[in-house]
Amino acid sequence: MPTVRPRHPITETDEIAHALSTARRAWPELSDKPTALLRQLILAGERSIDDRSARRRHAIEATAG
Repeated sequence: MPTVRPRHPITETDEIAHALSTARRAWPELSDKPTALLRQLILAGERSIDDRSARRRHAIEATAG
């Protein structure tokens, strides 16, 4: 599909294969769509980082002062 956005090739290393296997269990409806699984993994990772940062900020604010 044509796009003006950057594309990011990813080589399926052992670690990526394991992550895809885990993702297939989490999102079985996408099990035959590795690109969609990678997208879900990326977004889940981003949410996890955001959640961790928010918890850290909350802990700092709760103990400040």
